[in-house]
Amino acid sequence: MAIQPKSQTETRSQTLVARLSDTLRRAIETGQFPPGSKLPSESQLTEAHGVSRTVVREAIAALRSDRLVEAQQGAGVFVLDQPTSSVLSFGNLDQARVSSVIELLELRTAVEVEAAGLAALRRSPAQEETIFERHHALRDRLNAGVPTSEADFALHVAIAEATNNPRFREFLAMIGPRIIPRAAMREGELEADQDAYILLIDEEHRQIVVAISNGDEEGAREAMRRHLRGSQERYRALLREQRKPV
Repeated sequence: MAIQPKSQTETRSQTLVARLSDTLRRAIETGQFPPGSKLPSESQLTEAHGVSRTVVREAIAALRSDRLVEAQQGAGVFVLDQPTSSVLSFGNLDQARVSSVIELLELRTAVEVEAAGLAALRRSPAQEETIFERHHALRDRLNAGVPTSEADFALHVAIAEATNNPRFREFLAMIGPRIIPRAAMREGELEADQDAYILLIDEEHRQIVVAISNGDEEGAREAMRRHLRGSQERYRALLREQRKPV
């Protein structure tokens, strides 16, 4: 492991910071705290989440680094207007068209391969723990046979956050969970085929997560590249199937 030993207290504090910042970030993104609104005070957040003032301050600092909030002296912390996604609006993206899915997968490969490598180098213990937690949550949903797009997206976002470069997370946020276009693969498939697909996806994710945890920069890049290119190949096979003569 490339991680330097940490005390239990320090590791727990970092985990609490990551969890609180994630909770507040989701509240902002879902509109619970719209642009211009004021976040609860430091003492209110401390009481509501059962954490120390230091944890609250560090969580707010993480949101400020992502340009989600700003502190106004004497007034509090306020949610900022989020930039529009016009540059990456993907207005002509048709999820029903396999060719559109492949285009998006190629774009993801260009970005997320590098993100995996940087995550292996830069992740904190708290971020590494979050990656493991989201991988296990995704595995639970795969095993339960319930929709996994949101959980899959959450894992990829955790990897992007572990780069400690907010632009990677912003890129994924602009695209949203539709970067996990899995439903089209399952229509008309036999149950055995679906089971094999679930096992394959889980193994691909496991290899990515383990490489990041081991601090294996090139291994993480290769595992992510293999995962996303494998998805491209599966959709290209589907495209060929759709174009077979009747």
